[in-house]
Amino acid sequence: MNNSGLKEFKLYSSQWSILFCLKQFGSMTQKEIWQYLNVEAPTVTRTIVRLEESGWILRREGKDKRERIVQLSLFAEQKIPEIENRILQTEERLVSHLSDKEQNQLLALLKKIGRMSSEEKDIGNG
Repeated sequence: MNNSGLKEFKLYSSQWSILFCLKQFGSMTQKEIWQYLNVEAPTVTRTIVRLEESGWILRREGKDKRERIVQLSLFAEQKIPEIENRILQTEERLVSHLSDKEQNQLLALLKKIGRMSSEEKDIGNG
């Protein structure tokens, strides 16, 4: 989703990526987040700090003092369904002018891109 669709929630797409990740997988370490999202650690850390300051997430110490566990705040848990609904509305609006055939083609192409992206990550980590 682009930033304009998230503007009413005062979020950027990079912040939404982290929130969505936490929604899907539950509490994670900061390292697990940046590895999963394939984003530089300092970038994720800055984004997490902003999310914490604005009340979207909570951080706590992990097993050792260097490890930080990140989880959704109650506020985020309550707001995420509303955000997901807005994303769904935006997606439906964007594809509403496409025929069924075009929508199927788009879906197939997006899946192909997703597979290619996964393969690149596997190669980079292997």
